[in-house]
Amino acid sequence: MAKSFADVKKFAEDNNARILDLKFMDFPGMWQHFSTPISTFTEDLLEEGFGFDGSSIRGWQAINESDMLVIPDLSTAVIDPFMKPATLSLICDVYDPLTKQQYSRCPRSIAQKAEAYVRTTGLADVALFGPEAEFFIFDDVRFDQNEHSGYYFLDSVEGCWNSGRDESPNLGYKPRYKEGYFPVPPSDAFHDMRSEMILTMADCGLEVECHHHEVATGGQAEIDLRFGRLVKTADNLLLYKYIVKNTARKYGKTVTFMPKPLFNDNGSGMHVHQSLWREGQPLFAGSGYAGLSEMALFYTGGLLKHARALVALTNPTTNSFKRLVPGYEAPVNLAYSRRNRSAACRIPMYSDSPKSKRIEFRCPDPSCNPYLAFSAMLMAGLDGITNKIHPGEPLDKDIYDLSPEELADVPSTPASLSDALDALEADHEFLLRGDVFTEDVIDTWISYKRENEVDALRLRPHPYEFALYYDV
Repeated sequence: MAKSFADVKKFAEDNNARILDLKFMDFPGMWQHFSTPISTFTEDLLEEGFGFDGSSIRGWQAINESDMLVIPDLSTAVIDPFMKPATLSLICDVYDPLTKQQYSRCPRSIAQKAEAYVRTTGLADVALFGPEAEFFIFDDVRFDQNEHSGYYFLDSVEGCWNSGRDESPNLGYKPRYKEGYFPVPPSDAFHDMRSEMILTMADCGLEVECHHHEVATGGQAEIDLRFGRLVKTADNLLLYKYIVKNTARKYGKTVTFMPKPLFNDNGSGMHVHQSLWREGQPLFAGSGYAGLSEMALFYTGGLLKHARALVALTNPTTNSFKRLVPGYEAPVNLAYSRRNRSAACRIPMYSDSPKSKRIEFRCPDPSCNPYLAFSAMLMAGLDGITNKIHPGEPLDKDIYDLSPEELADVPSTPASLSDALDALEADHEFLLRGDVFTEDVIDTWISYKRENEVDALRLRPHPYEFALYYDV
């Protein structure tokens, strides 16, 4: 909802705000910020912006072109729930100081262009997204990587591996591997913490549908946000992660949205529900399979056709592909189905209401940059509608029980980030329509990921290689 400067100024004064915090999104997907005295919050700031060094932000400007501007979006105003001096927090868009145009590599501007593109197609005027982000709550995390050693160590009071630890006393109630969905306390040790998380979210204007323990041992959790428009939902997801991490820190815990921190148990996904609307009416409800409209089926066809390229943006870490493996509820096979949670695209059947009809894309994980991930999924779906890409026959069998002959006909997600980046390099024209993404954005994303993540990991010995090969 649009807010005027006067409204936000009064909101800050009513809450005795003394600090202005300006947040923006870097290229890979981390919130960045800087703060100033509240006296700098003037109407001139909305016109002139606030300067910063863009060369220090990952994937952005060269040092000889470093000056950038942020201009706050007043509709994002909240009082930061964690800062001691009352702090007005605003999410910003990034601008080039010379052209006064939005910076093409600013993820939020890409999402804004995606929303605008939907309207220009005439197919719909609103795209709604509902992410279900999962995460782990740990008690301790230690890791290091240098020239002569590399390791990580995680611990959780809930971890099944601590069933025999001397805890003076050990009270048990530690969820077994793959059995964390979803016992009551005391096995669910973090119920009160999650409740505080969602109450803090509500205080900040987020609409939460539910929270619960997730499948894995060791404190895996999920909090579901209510669906909303693309840019707003991405804004909300960043605030959600901020609240989750900082609430856990208050309890002396640490949270990670890393997709696969634990070996041999479920990883953390982020299933994304999506639908298109026009003039207040849902467009995905119809008389086809699972109550879908023809448009919804074509949208699904677009997601599946471009899925191998999409995962370079929706599953953008090397660790993402430790989760995208068979046997841990991760949808590695590119098919669609109603109710079947082993399919990449699922049609939830909880309600007969046309307003509830949606497509759930189950591949993404919460390490993604939501502005880029939501925009890419939308562009793939729109390409499916425009080109009438039918998704083929649904797959209602348990995909993991298919015979090798049947499974050979079902395409799968890439096996690594390197493979996903190759797929994106070969298939990204659909992202360029409406100038939503640009060749520069795609090229920069691929080169950044290859150099800083794929190659960086490839060059380092892995601890398990010593177990396999030290005595060769």
